[in-house]
Amino acid sequence: MELNLLTIDAARSAIQERKTTSMALVESFYARIQKEDSAIGAYLTLTRERALEQADRIDRLAAEGKPLPPLGGVPVGIKDVMCTRGVRTTAGSKILENFIPPHDCTAVARLEAAGAVVLGKLNCDEFAMGSSNENSAFHPVRNPRDLSRVPGGSSGGSAAAVAADMAVVTLGSDTGGSIRQPASFCGVVGLMPTYGRVSRYGLIAFASSLDHIGPLAKNVKDTASVLRTIAGRDPMDSTSADVPVPDYVAEIDKPVSGLKIGMAEEYFGDGLDAEVRKAVEDAIQSLAKLGCDVVPVSLPHTEYAIPTYYIVATAEASSNLARFDGVRYGYRAKNARTLAEMYRRSRDEGFGAEVKRRIMLGTYALSAGYYDAYYLKAQKVRALLTQDFDGAFRKVDAIVTPTSPTAAFQLGEKANDPLAMYLADIYTVTADLAGIPGISIPCGQTREKLPADWLADSW
Repeated sequence: MELNLLTIDAARSAIQERKTTSMALVESFYARIQKEDSAIGAYLTLTRERALEQADRIDRLAAEGKPLPPLGGVPVGIKDVMCTRGVRTTAGSKILENFIPPHDCTAVARLEAAGAVVLGKLNCDEFAMGSSNENSAFHPVRNPRDLSRVPGGSSGGSAAAVAADMAVVTLGSDTGGSIRQPASFCGVVGLMPTYGRVSRYGLIAFASSLDHIGPLAKNVKDTASVLRTIAGRDPMDSTSADVPVPDYVAEIDKPVSGLKIGMAEEYFGDGLDAEVRKAVEDAIQSLAKLGCDVVPVSLPHTEYAIPTYYIVATAEASSNLARFDGVRYGYRAKNARTLAEMYRRSRDEGFGAEVKRRIMLGTYALSAGYYDAYYLKAQKVRALLTQDFDGAFRKVDAIVTPTSPTAAFQLGEKANDPLAMYLADIYTVTADLAGIPGISIPCGQTREKLPADWLADSW
């Protein structure tokens, strides 16, 4: 039995039936991390003591013959934008390099309450701002499928850890595609839930009206198991939805025959790589053979999605990141002579180039004389994008599109071209703006053996 290849059900059953122990499973994953991660760079902090304590609790339950909790003994990794009590949480930034939170993110707490074993904190683009995981203040993450390529971002560490068998499942965050795009590049499943389905309490904020927490895994069932665990109302997050949480795992077994699948013409135009297009179109034909009805739909305001997103997201980032000023926590510049100098130098030395770029863009969009022309107009276009989906979902149950215009690109290929990097998010930002869920699922590979994925959005 290869422990690093186990799914959630297989790992839990093996521990319950005493074919292995949670302790052995954890040690197997740490051995894998030690062997592989020096080349990949997925982990920033390991939580061995915390993991072994949880593994011991699970093993005691199994030894006593008691049923294990739903994720009993399952090794998981956590993107380093989620607070973990007593464990360094950096958001991939120098400004939080030594930050130790006093509390757990709700999603992390729910995973551990369900028996999951947290192996460590995963690398990411600084403050979740990026599409390649090259913006981490510490080191980039490399794609396990091809170490010369990016794993996607900003949850690149989360996707890479699953793809490299260094965690069974992981948590990531998605503000404009940061779960789905790295899942696509690394060939794993990545789910962004509906806005409000999973509590954001304990998530270090990037753009509060766009941020989501969601799972990455090797298959859809494991993704559903994690979502079932972390979803639900949280009194600590006023935006979390107070609606019942269905049994997502049971829903998987329902037949797809009769479902109406939308195919949006705007997502299959210029700029889409021919091999990616073919893989996605073949996947859509597979759905048709299973009895789905493929229906053409139109999302006419898609061309405005990128500029709209990069106004709304940067404006909210400008506001949220104002708290990092060197006063209460985080990096503080030394030898500043005045308070104003301390603010300025702390932020200048603590933030990386991409974060500074987005703060400046957002501050400009919110500034006097420009608010109506940029931020207010972007919010109006956001409403139009949402209306596009409203209209489409009156006709179909889900919309299938490519996750990314291309497969994973080379490290450094777009690092000096921010606009090209931003345009890579064209197929993912729309769902964040509309607040709908999306899931990226592998559907093939290119001639270079790189994964190609399709993205399903639903209402």
